[in-house]
Amino acid sequence: MVRKLDKELVKGYVNPATFLGESSVDLLDREGHVLAVPLESVKAVYFVRDFEGDPGYTERKAFLRRPRLDGLWVRLTFKDEEVLEGILANNLLELDARGFLITPADLSSNNLRIFIPRSALTGLEVLAAISDGAARRGPARTASARRKAAAASQIGLFASQQATDNK
Repeated sequence: MVRKLDKELVKGYVNPATFLGESSVDLLDREGHVLAVPLESVKAVYFVRDFEGDPGYTERKAFLRRPRLDGLWVRLTFKDEEVLEGILANNLLELDARGFLITPADLSSNNLRIFIPRSALTGLEVLAAISDGAARRGPARTASARRKAAAASQIGLFASQQATDNK
C-alpha cells in the first residue's frame, strides 16, 4: 500500500525488488491497473500482511524499550510532524539514496516493513546501533581456534622431526 503526503491511500501490490523507479513507485492496484505514483508525493510504502488489517487496532509508533532486532534504531520525523521509530538495516549495501526501508516498532501490527522516501522526511535521528555481538565474537573465536589448531599441528611436526633426528 502507498500512503501519499495528502493522506490518500492507494492499495495495491508492489514487487519488493523493483517497486522503486527512478522518480516513482510502481504499483499494481487491486483492479489490475499499473500506476506510477510520483516519489515526491509518497509518504510511505507499506508492506502489509493484508489490505484490511484490524480497524480497531492502534499501532505503536515507538519502541517501549530497547529493541531486540539488529540494526540501527532510528526515529523518523515526517513533513506533517508525525514521528515514527523503526529498525534500519546496519548494512551500507541495503541503503538506497531515495529512502529508507525500516522494520516498524510494532511487530504485531499489519505492517511488516515500511519504505519511507527521503523527500517525505524533515529529520532522521539514529538512537542506537543494536547488535547481539555475534559478529564481533564469532571471528575472534574462530581465529583463536585456528591459532590453537595451527600450534598443535606445529608441535606435532617438530615432535615427529625430533623423533626422526634421534634415530
